Amino acid sequence: MWLQKLSLLNFKNYAEAELSFSETVNAFAGDNGAGKTNLLDAIHYLCLCKSYFNPIDVQQILQGADFFMLQGVFERAAQTEVIACSLKRSQKKQFKRNKKEYQRLADHIGLFPLVMISPYDISIIIEGSEERRKFVDNSISQTDNHYLDELIAYNKHLQNRNSLLRQIADTGRYDPQLLEIFNERLVASGQRIFEKRKMFMEAFIPVFNKHYHYLTEDAEQVELVYESQLLHDDFAGLLQRNTERDRILERTTTGIHKDELSFTIHGLPMKKFGSQGQQKSFLIALKLAQYTYLQQQKGFKPLLLLDDIFDKLDEKRTRKLMQMVSHDDFGQIFITDTNAERILRIFDDISVPVKLFNVDKGTVTS
Repeated sequence: MWLQKLSLLNFKNYAEAELSFSETVNAFAGDNGAGKTNLLDAIHYLCLCKSYFNPIDVQQILQGADFFMLQGVFERAAQTEVIACSLKRSQKKQFKRNKKEYQRLADHIGLFPLVMISPYDISIIIEGSEERRKFVDNSISQTDNHYLDELIAYNKHLQNRNSLLRQIADTGRYDPQLLEIFNERLVASGQRIFEKRKMFMEAFIPVFNKHYHYLTEDAEQVELVYESQLLHDDFAGLLQRNTERDRILERTTTGIHKDELSFTIHGLPMKKFGSQGQQKSFLIALKLAQYTYLQQQKGFKPLLLLDDIFDKLDEKRTRKLMQMVSHDDFGQIFITDTNAERILRIFDDISVPVKLFNVDKGTVTS
């Protein structure tokens, strides 16, 4: 799978742009704020129905415009596929595949798999557990189109149970049978999500270790561990034993919404004890493992988007990374950097051709 053409109209800082890409490496060079990352985000939008950086769709519209339109021409399974997205202010977002509109955006997720590596990914390490769960959920949902539905159902059941707990606290009326009904719904959905997360992590962790060791040449000892209350306890039993605690706190304190990923370096938390370069190497290994997992599950190569990838990586790790992603295991790549000469030098050193685009204030030239 690869992206042949990209068209933008009134998207972020682009009034209009049309680009044709190489099947291998494509690089966008320009000053900070020129719009390089916005081009990556347009590709992300077409593949996963949303911005990588901003969940509010209307804020993607060029200032002063009433709508935006994106179109991508992909080659997938030896067929040409045209994906189009448009949004008018105060109207519903439209997504079309070969001129046919989707009834559910979830049906599009996973058809054009994509992995993006961005400076914003540091939140996976330094922010709360929700960011790490989102990383896991994003990986699984691109390979399992029922997973998103299961997540939506679980969150709905969780919200309902929490509402009931607050209602019990407010009124003093406690109906154990009603709570048990909510428990059963939460357990059924939560157990299915847990099983899928567990299977994913069992496949994912060895691939992550392989990529990290290659990237750093075993310079550090790191560990990635999946932590879930359901690894050690029955979910229904957990809810039952914590009923009084949940009633006091007026929220559900056990379940897969408490799942966590533990990141350590030399046995210590990566968040506190990893340098910026070590944290970035860890993140890159996470995302490359995500790429490998998607490729194994889908049977073809996803798109790889590398935003400002050379920042905070030393020359040795940069070279190793570029050698890795330019290998046959990887497909089409999009890279942004402020230094065009650096891009050309890096790929010249490893004898890999690159198509370079210069970006200046929302204007792109190749």
